[in-house]
Amino acid sequence: MAMAGFMVLVMSAPVLAQDWPQWRGVDRDGKVLGFDAPKSWPSVLTRKWEVNVGLGDASPVVVGGKVYTFTRQGDNEVIVCFEGENGKEVWRYQYPALAITGPASSLHPGPRSTPVVGEGKIVALGVGGALCCLDASDGKLIWKNEEYTKDLPPFFTSLSPLIYNGLCFVHLGGKEKGELIAFDLLTGKPRWQSAGDAPSYASLTMMNVQGVKQLVDLTAKNLVGINPESGKILWQFPVPTEFRFYNSATPVINGETLIITGQGQGTKAVKIQKMGDQYVVKELWKNGELGTKWNTPVLKDGFLYGLSDGRKLYCMNATTGLTAWIDTRLHSDFGTIVDSGSLIIALAQTSNLVVFKPDEKGYSEVALIKVAESPIYSYPIFWGNHLLIKDKESLSMMEIK
Repeated sequence: MAMAGFMVLVMSAPVLAQDWPQWRGVDRDGKVLGFDAPKSWPSVLTRKWEVNVGLGDASPVVVGGKVYTFTRQGDNEVIVCFEGENGKEVWRYQYPALAITGPASSLHPGPRSTPVVGEGKIVALGVGGALCCLDASDGKLIWKNEEYTKDLPPFFTSLSPLIYNGLCFVHLGGKEKGELIAFDLLTGKPRWQSAGDAPSYASLTMMNVQGVKQLVDLTAKNLVGINPESGKILWQFPVPTEFRFYNSATPVINGETLIITGQGQGTKAVKIQKMGDQYVVKELWKNGELGTKWNTPVLKDGFLYGLSDGRKLYCMNATTGLTAWIDTRLHSDFGTIVDSGSLIIALAQTSNLVVFKPDEKGYSEVALIKVAESPIYSYPIFWGNHLLIKDKESLSMMEIK
């Protein structure tokens, strides 16, 4: 009986679910692990707990049963750690934040950059360029850098930091120029700096090319491959933008191929090849019909699923670039999309959770569930059979029965 009771606890406890420690998950690919979809989806999700966390578009992250949020409360940017089981606050750290002005300032005054938890630390990039590293267990400040707060992108900082092998990578700068910097995770001192393009609103990611780890950075003007240990640029591919559009979708990795997309530029795939001591970038295909605006597509079984700059869900062949289908329903410019295993799940700005089958033959909807009454700009975080939702000001833990 004791063993049976223990097994019930183990099977039901969300703390045993897969962590979501950074932007787009464990491998920054939007793939959810450890989620078993219900045979029949409910029309309404059961709310387990809800807390007011403040304003901001940053996604929550989950590591070891702890939930971390990064928001704005009053004049401060605040990092808070909660118990995932009950929403109880564990610790908080705050500092004075930059006052946001200009376009959409009233709608988006909080952080847009999702923090990253790794190697026992949490690193967050504030909307005004302040970078801080805390002990993830107790919230104590380890280091803070505010040297790059004077020159900022037009819509302020948005890309999410990345932790790898004792380093934290962040691209900082303004409208015309910037620097990709590798900060020592323990001291906050730069190990190397690579000056050049201005930062974009897309986030950094990692890929392997013939067994060699490379940092991939989509800047304001180029797609760049960098040696993460030295900062040496290995290759570069131009990604110009048109009119008033910006690079804002994180590159999608498909083996040694990178898929890049954006508003007004469609979608294209490039292959990174090593020839002798040099790397060569070869364009494989381009789809001028479909691009995204403020969201990143997800790759599933050779097909790309996303939310187009025309506000419609779509499916594209990742090998050929050919459009498989485009749904007719309008959603929003902002949205997130994940691969939950048996299903693709999108969360639009409209606060509708859209569940559909990964099928290249056509759109097949499974469920459409309203999960909040205010707009949502962050990722839905699946945690066992639970779902974390950050809306305008609140964080909710919902149960999918």
